[in-house]
Amino acid sequence: MTALYSIISLLLTGLYLLVVAYLIKGWAALKRPNVSTVGFITPVTVLIAARNEAERIRYTIDDIIAQDYPKHLTEIIIVDDHSTDDTAAIIRSYADRGVKLLQLNEDKPLNSYKKKAIAEAIALSQGELMVCTDADCRMGKSWLSSIVGYYETQQPVMISSPVTYFEEKSLFERLQTLEFSYLIGIGAAFIGNGRASTCNGANFAYRKDVFYEVGGFKGIDDLASGDDELLLQKVAEVYPNKIGFFKSRDAIVFTHAKHTLQEFLQQRRRWASKSTRYKDKKVVALAVCIWLFNLSLLVNAGLSFYSLVYFKLFLIQFLLKYFIEVAFLLPITAFFKRVNLVSLLIVLGPIHIIYFVYVGLIGNTRKYAWKGRIVR
Repeated sequence: MTALYSIISLLLTGLYLLVVAYLIKGWAALKRPNVSTVGFITPVTVLIAARNEAERIRYTIDDIIAQDYPKHLTEIIIVDDHSTDDTAAIIRSYADRGVKLLQLNEDKPLNSYKKKAIAEAIALSQGELMVCTDADCRMGKSWLSSIVGYYETQQPVMISSPVTYFEEKSLFERLQTLEFSYLIGIGAAFIGNGRASTCNGANFAYRKDVFYEVGGFKGIDDLASGDDELLLQKVAEVYPNKIGFFKSRDAIVFTHAKHTLQEFLQQRRRWASKSTRYKDKKVVALAVCIWLFNLSLLVNAGLSFYSLVYFKLFLIQFLLKYFIEVAFLLPITAFFKRVNLVSLLIVLGPIHIIYFVYVGLIGNTRKYAWKGRIVR
């Protein structure tokens, strides 16, 4: 029985190594394209859905207004999602600078307020390209022009662009930055390999007509999350070869890690809640296998107290996992100019095993709190 279990553990380890090797290949396949920086012709709508973001939304709006993309081609729509703070008043104060406020006014409970907010904004928009970000993000002045340059040069119908954390104040937040880099790298690498799996709504663009062509959020609007990944996968079914990841530092959006463990776990449960709805069932199967691999690591670590055989098995698994993840993370963190974070992988590794198993267990089974609401 022990021999059979060891073989299964090693097979799961081998599968994980193959998956990460596939991701390494995908990231390397993404080239930094030369994009047009003059002669823009695309009308763009920048979309933000905001709820209780009074603390930071001014910085985001200021960064968007400061973009070097032609003003006559730029529309900014921010939807206030029933905020209970001064978010709406702050947005309204920018009206004379071209920022449009749309206030969501739903008298019946929804499970997907954010999707509703985005859909309402798209319905009112004048742009050809919808560029979505979040109300707590920062970006450089060439963020918009670089994305549109990529759009006009490469002609994708949907663009996923890089997001990272910054201004960390603790080891916990730096560990999140490293883990988040891994997640961003996964989404980018799949696109580099010609498949679409994940992306991040803080830096996400798509053609307005394509949004309506795939039915918008219809069919995925029963989940609070998924305005990014689930929409990505709907579009990938129709345009499998027209989705790009824009591997450019000019396009990076910066946001903040969660300050507390509770906030972090709530966020990751929200992200995990949409995984069973992925259109590509091969991606779902891979995710299950990776979860089983992490579970085997956890089980072997526990059994190590009873037998040296399991300790050796755990050590082999952990070291192989560690070294291939270093190989994957080095080029990604180099892209973000945060290579020093890779030194934290030896700390993050054991924590990540426990966290991954935990989130996989509860992510699809329980409601969670998000923006002061209980949703699923």
